[in-house]
Amino acid sequence: MSAWKKHQIFEKNSLILIVGIIIMISIGGLVEIVPLFYLKSTIEKTEGMRPYTPLELVGRNIYVREGCYACHSQQIRPMRDELQRYGNYSLAAESMYDRPFQWGSKRTGPDLARVGGKYSDEWQRDHLIDPRSVSPTSVMPGYPFLMDAKLSPIKIEIENNLKVNALYGVPYTDEQIANANADMMAQAMPDSDAAEGFLERYPEGKYRNVVVRDFDGNPDAITEMDALVAYLQMLGTLVDFSLYDEKANLR
Repeated sequence: MSAWKKHQIFEKNSLILIVGIIIMISIGGLVEIVPLFYLKSTIEKTEGMRPYTPLELVGRNIYVREGCYACHSQQIRPMRDELQRYGNYSLAAESMYDRPFQWGSKRTGPDLARVGGKYSDEWQRDHLIDPRSVSPTSVMPGYPFLMDAKLSPIKIEIENNLKVNALYGVPYTDEQIANANADMMAQAMPDSDAAEGFLERYPEGKYRNVVVRDFDGNPDAITEMDALVAYLQMLGTLVDFSLYDEKANLR
């Protein structure tokens, strides 16, 4: 039988063609997926990475809720122009506690992977309330309502949020989960007695760049603006890239 006649079997029998397609797709899928089960880890362990604090996690949830990912990516590609504008390229480990990840695919605004510490809390607050007050050409909508939306432990249910993350392997302790509501409020109240307990559960030696301060500039209330600014200010601040630069120079 010639090669053409053999090929006719698939051309004239749609059922056989479908079975053949399924077999080929299955083989390709197995080749891609099976090796992952034999790797100890698909993410390189990176010093400095830590879970979000309750307040930062609430801020991240607000970031997702408002669709910020639609215009801002959090993925710096390893290309010269990206490195010059945004800084070190993104590592997989930096998204290890993100579900879902916020890599994004479109940049109406700049990438935010390294925005933490780049601007002051006041700048971030003003930018969110009225973007054109600090960036005249911005097309971003304002979010002034964040200043009036007070955080409530009952409304936020951050304790359950930590529990779900822990089920997926995020290393929250039982004590951190039990005190999640108090810690969420304490991180934005630097003068409160609760701040000390928060810092004991999130010590600097283990939790890099955990800060306690009034993020929204309003000491009389803990708002969604506090949470979102706290989240933005920690983005890209956990990994010490000078260690990577030193290794590169030694090669």
